[in-house]
Amino acid sequence: MKKIGLLLFCICLPSLLSAQADPSEEREKPPIELYKIISAQRDTTFVDTSLTIEKEYKFNYLRGDNFELLPFSNVGHTYNTLAYDFSTLNLKPLFAAQGHHFNYAEIDDMQYFNVPTPLTELYFKTAFEQGQQLDAFFTINTSKQFNFSLAYKGVRSLGLYQNNLTSTGNLRFTTNYSSKNNRYSLRAHIAAQDITNEENGGLQDASIPLFVNDDPDFEDRGRLEVNFEDAENRLEGLRFYGDQQYELISKKDSLRYSIVSLGTTISFEDKFYRYTQGSPFSEFGESYQVADLRDKVTLEDFNAKAYAKFDSNIFGSISGFIGYNDYNYGYDSVLILDEGRISNRIKGSLVQAGATYRKEYRGFAISGKGAINISGDLDGNYLQGAIAFALNETNKAEASVTLHSVAPNFNFLLYQSDYVNYNWQNNLDNVKTQELKFELQSKKLLNATVSYTGIDDHTYFGLRPNDSTPTPIQFDGRVDYLKVKAERTFTYGKFSLANTVLFQQAVSGEEVFKVPQIVTRQSLYYTDEWFKKALFLQTGINFKYFSSYNMNAYDPVLGEFFVQNDVKLGGFPLVDLFFNAKVRQTRIFVKYEHINALFVNKNEYFAAPGYPYRDPVIRFGLVWNFFL
Repeated sequence: MKKIGLLLFCICLPSLLSAQADPSEEREKPPIELYKIISAQRDTTFVDTSLTIEKEYKFNYLRGDNFELLPFSNVGHTYNTLAYDFSTLNLKPLFAAQGHHFNYAEIDDMQYFNVPTPLTELYFKTAFEQGQQLDAFFTINTSKQFNFSLAYKGVRSLGLYQNNLTSTGNLRFTTNYSSKNNRYSLRAHIAAQDITNEENGGLQDASIPLFVNDDPDFEDRGRLEVNFEDAENRLEGLRFYGDQQYELISKKDSLRYSIVSLGTTISFEDKFYRYTQGSPFSEFGESYQVADLRDKVTLEDFNAKAYAKFDSNIFGSISGFIGYNDYNYGYDSVLILDEGRISNRIKGSLVQAGATYRKEYRGFAISGKGAINISGDLDGNYLQGAIAFALNETNKAEASVTLHSVAPNFNFLLYQSDYVNYNWQNNLDNVKTQELKFELQSKKLLNATVSYTGIDDHTYFGLRPNDSTPTPIQFDGRVDYLKVKAERTFTYGKFSLANTVLFQQAVSGEEVFKVPQIVTRQSLYYTDEWFKKALFLQTGINFKYFSSYNMNAYDPVLGEFFVQNDVKLGGFPLVDLFFNAKVRQTRIFVKYEHINALFVNKNEYFAAPGYPYRDPVIRFGLVWNFFL
């Protein structure tokens, strides 16, 4: 905590000094459009200090809209998935414990900045019992060419149940530089992240009726017995990344341009996932150790890429790359069993190649990208094509098709544990997905997305007959997944009704691919300006509902979710009252979460089998921007 305090002091110091400056020395703030945010894909937006219903949806631990997610009882823990997205296009397996990667910032999640004056943003929100969550950020341009930013996102929350503490930290440093003639550019970042969760295995079977029937003796959730009180998992990663680009040929005028750029990227990431437990839990099966169980898996991942890019007003944008990847995933020792030998490592190198294309012409935008592993022990490829048409500034449609083939995540292929049941080494086929998607964005009509995804060799964690712990299973059939999502806001005077409705169904393979058929959210809210427009007000009610289904269960050893067919959960509403306000550049958020649970006789709300959802609670926080 001392380190966090010191970091916050350093971040806030420029703002504090500015607040004490002589008013006569203050200058007029530059236009907000000059405070630029540059994504990893080089798309540029600017800082937005408005207060909208979208800001209400994003005021949470993930700093994003979690409509398709269901959080666990304590902030900083995992999320159950209510709907699936297949936009990630990777050429090699992902790491273990994907259930704890929701708050893990990947390379594509990083942002870079360019600002005319120093900028600070402070995010704060209360947590659950003896804790808080904070996201502090500072960026400055030392010159027009050079910018750096420093940010720290931290959460510590005790939680309401026994052995439910969460403690996370995400430290990010970014920098970007461009030469005076703008022909050379460099951007880089360092990300150090750790996500620690105490695990209790959920409520004991005898405690579940006490929770469901709302026994008054157990309003203090810490009195409910959990399955164990001595376990913890931890995900940690450190990444270094750099990207540089030089315009070898640069011909530009007011109407025509022709640019040839060469570039390189390099990254190295060191990650580990660890599960520890004081004594074995019988429902996880036999164990090799009678005390101090410890499972740890690591990944070293090195990537280097060289690319060339051609931009022209006539031909569009064309780029190609050749890349090298060296990976080393696994454990410290080989495991010798009566049934055979489980090795300790999956390691190797890949040579990859790919290309992208984009061209805009008379309202149409054609784009495509593809990549393939051309050598190495892992096969992987993807191909995506899209065509978009903008009828005008308020109406746009896009259709896309995506083909993707990649090996299952590393923990499906190799896993070792002090628990006997959690040891395997598998030779699995690639998971192959084919997605057809149509998107419509219309301010007068609605925003809608329709996607149809086919999955061959779908890999998941599931329960085999007469087994109580999950193991990797590859489905020998086909999963076909239909997803339709629509959004529309209606406004009358100072009142608005924002609607988001999602319909989805596993047309085939529903026995291994579980989703609620309906997920819906409605927000009825009132906006106004008070105190001679010194305060902007937004207050209302959020209603969220998803239909009951065989919700995926959570396994704390793997840090993953698995398919189960014994319990149907869901079918309960989530109602929140909120009161938000904006004073200058400060946005204040107050919310009474899950207020409808005060008026029910049975607590039938769960985030996963055995894991209760959140009780009614009042939480508040703010987002505060400082412009020096």
